[in-house]
Amino acid sequence: MDQDARTVIFDLDGTLADTSGDLLAAANGCFRDLGLGDLLDARDAGVALRGGRAMLALGFSRSGSHGTLEVERQYPNLLRRYEEAICDLTTLYPGAVEAVERLRSAGYRTGICTNKPEALAEALLGKLGVRALFDSLVGADTLAVRKPDPLPFTTAVERAGGVPSRACLVGDSDTDHRTARAAGVPSILVSFGPSGEDMAALGPEVVLGSFDDLPQAVDGLFL
Repeated sequence: MDQDARTVIFDLDGTLADTSGDLLAAANGCFRDLGLGDLLDARDAGVALRGGRAMLALGFSRSGSHGTLEVERQYPNLLRRYEEAICDLTTLYPGAVEAVERLRSAGYRTGICTNKPEALAEALLGKLGVRALFDSLVGADTLAVRKPDPLPFTTAVERAGGVPSRACLVGDSDTDHRTARAAGVPSILVSFGPSGEDMAALGPEVVLGSFDDLPQAVDGLFL
């Protein structure tokens, strides 16, 4: 562990990549299995990025025919469907790769802290061809707790070779913001995701409108 290393930890869904299309497709597949048809569309991208159970709950609320127990029954089916087509519609946000490469060239350690199950995150990063850009990956099931508990974040920092006191978190949600606050580190929240218009109200250290601006923003946090 390098006490002088500076580390940038990234959320994955809605921060580095727009995964909403594949997530929504997996949920709609579950609904079709039950004879309900497609219950979600592109307008539900923000819900998709909150996870599988949130999508299932929203869809069933619209159908009026299933409740909480069916959410839990369908969740494994959703994960299976998502794993089978994890990168059909997913794209990295413009400039994401270049920004991470610039940070690494400047000596920063980089890692991922996501509430996506670790194996799915590994698979997605591999298919996107960017796994080698990150020194660590902590998923929803890597530890006994998940974000907004600070432990997944601090673990991602330490596994990347850094120390939490010289790290920051780049994310797209209130969960990421609360994680950073709990860890006592700055947060950078992106405004180009589905919930982007809500990020400024959370009061992060930086609201990021483009990955082109990330290296300069990060440098400013560590002056």
